[in-house]
Amino acid sequence: MDKTLLLGDEAIALGAIYAGLSGVYAYPGTPSTEITEFIQNNPLAKERNIHSRWCTNEKTAMEAALGMSYAGKRALVCMKHVGMNVCADAFINSAITGINGGLVVLAADDPSMHSSQNEQDSRFYGKFAMIPVLEPSNQQEAFDMMKIAFELSERLQEPVLLRVVTRLAHSRAAVQTDDIRQTNDFKPSTSRGWVLLPGIAKKQYAALIEKQPEIKKAAEESTFSRMEDYGHDLAVVACGIGYNYVKESIENYGVKGLKVLKISQYPLPEKAVLDLAKVCNKILVVEDGQPVVEEEVKRIVGDKAEDLGRLTGDLPRQGELSPDCVAQAFGVKIEEAFPTAKNLAGRPPQLCQGCGHRDVYGALKEVITKYENARVFGDIGCYTLGALPPFQALASCVDMGASITMAKGAADAGLFPAIAVIGDSTFTHSGMTGLLDAVNDKSNITVIISDNLTTGMTGGQDSAGTYKYEAICQGLGVEKEHIRVVVPMPKNMPEITKIIEEEINYNGVSVIIPRRECMQTLKRHKKK
Repeated sequence: MDKTLLLGDEAIALGAIYAGLSGVYAYPGTPSTEITEFIQNNPLAKERNIHSRWCTNEKTAMEAALGMSYAGKRALVCMKHVGMNVCADAFINSAITGINGGLVVLAADDPSMHSSQNEQDSRFYGKFAMIPVLEPSNQQEAFDMMKIAFELSERLQEPVLLRVVTRLAHSRAAVQTDDIRQTNDFKPSTSRGWVLLPGIAKKQYAALIEKQPEIKKAAEESTFSRMEDYGHDLAVVACGIGYNYVKESIENYGVKGLKVLKISQYPLPEKAVLDLAKVCNKILVVEDGQPVVEEEVKRIVGDKAEDLGRLTGDLPRQGELSPDCVAQAFGVKIEEAFPTAKNLAGRPPQLCQGCGHRDVYGALKEVITKYENARVFGDIGCYTLGALPPFQALASCVDMGASITMAKGAADAGLFPAIAVIGDSTFTHSGMTGLLDAVNDKSNITVIISDNLTTGMTGGQDSAGTYKYEAICQGLGVEKEHIRVVVPMPKNMPEITKIIEEEINYNGVSVIIPRRECMQTLKRHKKK
């Protein structure tokens, strides 16, 4: 048994390896990226030939992991919270098919939207799918939970959702490791339950419902959830990392009189909540994310106790929790340690100096000033920073792949010119189907696939379609003469602006591919 200093993400990754993992499937997304990267670089994972190549998107990752589970092996799927939306079809249906080898779905939520479009709470998905959900409160639990999650998955024959938040994923603590388990034997499923024809699906759904008492019992008996008694003045339901903040209030500020129910496994144990209501007339729910448990507590206790939390304003309604805001909910007066600096100019993030995206936006801005109603629809990636000064070029950025389909819809409504800017990794993630729609409709749009030969925003992971984009676009039906490749550099600006203008004035679908390696990966390659 060794102690190792690990990020929460790294603890999850190492826990999965020690639990007999055979494959991790993921699309990079903060704050989940480091899990797969750790497995890719781990010596034992390499020795065991654990599959760890990046997937095209979260849906393909979920389906591939389900395939590995079908073959009897243990699989892990990793994504950030919005990735759950992408894989939702396969994820929800995996609860109906059931599993063979253990299957754990890791969702890394991002309260405060440090690097995300929203702060949705993935625990909703666990409840929606009616499967067990685990939520560690610290790095040690993150490691330990992987073993339990795989065992629970195989015992129940259902996937298990493990939910973490940014603060846990990206902070370090010492983690005690234990024995390393061997991987499962190859043993493909023989069950007909994987074929979700209506007749079979109905039986499978009935079987899932029949498992609910066992799933609830597993949560009620979980060693990760427990009652702690520090008094009876106020009951606290502390979920995941929220438990750490409650403990800090007790230890650092001397908060007394709390009766704490620590929750790290769901469904919420109703009996334990009712026991709180018997001894305390107020229950404060401390959870990082949306008021998922707070609403459940209100339903369970009714008028037996007053429920406090995010919905009542006792804790902030949005953003991640902190030790200070939790202590304030207990009546502790927090003095500002470092006064907020005044009269300082803002320093918004910018594209790297020398980045090819800069040259793309420079050329694009020069061209679109010639058109009264020109709009540029953006997408998710480093290049989204083109919405900020000095370019201020983008009219929208909604979700992965939306640039092409939004440009198409705007063109259908009569907008001209309608331009989409999308990155190379985002294009293969979810832009290709939108381009096919545009081709089939002969939409009058110009698509710019800004190719920096990597998944730049999340640290330079492999991009699924590198050097394949011309062939992909031609295969989807874009005319060969309207697939133009340029090198985005200042010396090429006259050529780039000329090509952009030519393709804008072509009445149909055209694709321009500015290709130059990301400055950050270029530096790393030169260093090597």
